[in-house]
Amino acid sequence: MDKKIETFLEWIKTSNRIVFFGGAGVSTESGIPDFRSVDGLYNQKYDYPPETILSHTFFRSHAKEFYKFYRDKMICTDAKPNITHIKLAELEACGKLTGIITQNIDGLHQKAGSKAVYELHGSTLRNYCEKCHQFYPVETIISSKDVPRCEKCGGIIKPDVVLYEEGLDNSTVKNAIYQLTQADMLIIGGTSLSVYPAAGLIDYYQGNRLVLINKSTTPMDSRADLFIQDGLGNVFKNIELD
Repeated sequence: MDKKIETFLEWIKTSNRIVFFGGAGVSTESGIPDFRSVDGLYNQKYDYPPETILSHTFFRSHAKEFYKFYRDKMICTDAKPNITHIKLAELEACGKLTGIITQNIDGLHQKAGSKAVYELHGSTLRNYCEKCHQFYPVETIISSKDVPRCEKCGGIIKPDVVLYEEGLDNSTVKNAIYQLTQADMLIIGGTSLSVYPAAGLIDYYQGNRLVLINKSTTPMDSRADLFIQDGLGNVFKNIELD
């Protein structure tokens, strides 16, 4: 076995407050595209750049076009948890992992069985009326035409996701920071660490077991106590719990 993998497994074995911080690369093995790779959303052709479509301004001014893209590319209800999601849920169940901080909006961590999930960018599974705050499941968005509207008051239904130009939820950030300050091991995986303010949260980890797992290099590689340049599935499949 690769020496880095052996170190990774040993650290898991001897740690008791592990926190996982993940991005789009966690879900690519479930068939959900990431954003910045060669085949990612940001390298595909649309009438508007995805960064523009997924902005608060565009949602307000071009809601019909927003929802056309959103239904087509952002909702992935058929996706299933992969080995990384499953192993993280197992680590939580046996008391090793205390929290998952995710930039993903697909709900796959919860589908795998994880409970302590802090969704920095929200979830496609939750939606609400902007006017009366009535909750709507993702099925409402999928089955609606053009711009979905509230059946009670007629207000526009908005996905509970953080669009560009919008701030993160204060409570979620506060809980994520607490988890990071208490962690004795931090695993960062499947993220380019280029999206702020989310990426800046890892500064709150002050331990000496910062593991970075990513297929490509990131701006934070030199800060990692252990850097494994590989796919998450190839690494997490080696975790065996008693």
